[in-house]
Amino acid sequence: MSKIITSLDEVLEQVQDGASIAVGGFGLCGIPEKLIIALQEKGTKELTVYSNNCGVDDWGLGLLLQNKQIKKMVASYVGENKTFEKQFLSGELEVELVPQGTLAERLRAGGAGIPGFYTATGVGTEVAKDKEHKEFDGKTYILERGIVADFAFVKAWKADPFGNLVFRKTARNFNPTVATAGKITIVEVEELVGAGELDADEIHTPGVYVQHVYEGKAYEKRIERLTTRKEA
Repeated sequence: MSKIITSLDEVLEQVQDGASIAVGGFGLCGIPEKLIIALQEKGTKELTVYSNNCGVDDWGLGLLLQNKQIKKMVASYVGENKTFEKQFLSGELEVELVPQGTLAERLRAGGAGIPGFYTATGVGTEVAKDKEHKEFDGKTYILERGIVADFAFVKAWKADPFGNLVFRKTARNFNPTVATAGKITIVEVEELVGAGELDADEIHTPGVYVQHVYEGKAYEKRIERLTTRKEA
């Protein structure tokens, strides 16, 4: 059964106010930019978003912040976004900062059906506040919960009609784990291929995790912070 959709508008009708969304990407690399723009245009509000970061002021998840669509942000890094800082300090935005490795594992665990796990990361810091502590072999660990979001927004390089996905280089980042952590996973891709054209050994995420696939066009692929070498 084909999972290809030709418009994001219809599928995003499922994303209602108050929904939770896990979003792939690292900085601006591998972000589902078409899905983010479509959700911005739809105007869905009171969202809880799980993502490594929140984009920049005028791109990526920063667009949803500017539109005041995000109620709570669960992320590991937020340093490139002045809108984020302003909304957090004013109390408009609830923020949960999570160590990056812990965030990745919470998404992976949720996608694997694991409700929680113990980690030593964060013990003795604000991260451990109000969390269950347990000792293993003389070392203290804290309980972290797996993440299962209502929706997952993913950016892939290639996909076939069944939703099998291939990611390109560093755009692989958080996308494969995010793809497994959504009850409904929506994927935008740069290239759709026919059934059987993907070699089984090159597939990073099998289509069993994917509900919808959309082929996007004209990707901007912005650079978060451009640094160039000065000529001698």
